[in-house]
Amino acid sequence: MMTAARGERTSTADGVGMAVLGAAVGWALVSAAGRQAGPEGVLLAVVAVAAGYACGRMSGALVPVGSATAASLALLGLAVLSPEGVPGVNAQSPVEPGDTGAAAALLAVSAGAACCAASAARRPGTRIVLRVLAVGVVGTAVGLGSAAGVAASAAVVLCAVAVSGHRRRAAALAGLALVTVAVAAVSWAVAEDALPDGPAEYARTQLTENRVALWRDAVALAEEEPVRGVGPQRFEHLSATAQQTTGSDGKPHSALFQQTAEQGLVGAGLLAAAYGWLLYGLWRSPRPTPVVLSAAAALTALAVLALLGNALSFAPVTAGAGLLAGLATARPPGSPRASRALPARVA
Repeated sequence: MMTAARGERTSTADGVGMAVLGAAVGWALVSAAGRQAGPEGVLLAVVAVAAGYACGRMSGALVPVGSATAASLALLGLAVLSPEGVPGVNAQSPVEPGDTGAAAALLAVSAGAACCAASAARRPGTRIVLRVLAVGVVGTAVGLGSAAGVAASAAVVLCAVAVSGHRRRAAALAGLALVTVAVAAVSWAVAEDALPDGPAEYARTQLTENRVALWRDAVALAEEEPVRGVGPQRFEHLSATAQQTTGSDGKPHSALFQQTAEQGLVGAGLLAAAYGWLLYGLWRSPRPTPVVLSAAAALTALAVLALLGNALSFAPVTAGAGLLAGLATARPPGSPRASRALPARVA
């Protein structure tokens, strides 16, 4: 009875996800209508999330530990072997084009997948090996010289250790959501120059003056078109900072500010709804709580990186996020819904 109820809850979460992703596609087209805009980037991101989520759900239902381990190794390999962490990054650009955030995001999701596999493993020896893999992801981030990757992956591993014996997921998920909200609020305060002088100066030093200027341009554009935004992929043509910066990639280095500027408050709300859907799906997941919270920690680390950089501009990152969410919400092997298609044994 309990497993069946959890299966129904997962189906409800799937319906919510379909509605949110469908709305994101529809609003991108609405925001681009009648303008020289390019909604293709949004459509690609939605397809990547949906495809990764579907693969995670299917593979996680069949081989939960093996699938999570393979996902961790694949994401780790992508972060190590691809130029600057992800395909298609211009390493010769004098201005960092968000590649560090993308590589850090891959490392965080890789660590999350390894922690999920360790939490799901039944054999103590297997669990130890997978925990070593998770720690190895942090060591790889150190070797790559990615401070953001070290911080993100280490935070994921520490959270996974802290929740290893946890059984109540609602409070932990709410806490992770508050972390994301706090980072978003501080980012917006930086863009609006609403922080006191000391914290404001520290934030500008850590984020760079160029990034803060891009955020302020995004806020100004959002104030001109608060509902529909200026249109997808039009920030680079309307931002004075982006046009005057040599080697700029034309993005505001923040998913929040890019959505708000290009798709208005509705687009920003849909971005928040997508993150909320992932947490909601994890809350209603039939998987053990340590698995759920390990995935939630990785997705929250990704959300923070996306608020401060261009992590979501890369399809491998969005696909990896969807894959991890699918693995952490897959129905366990042998559940009533999974075994319904099997023929009944003849007495």
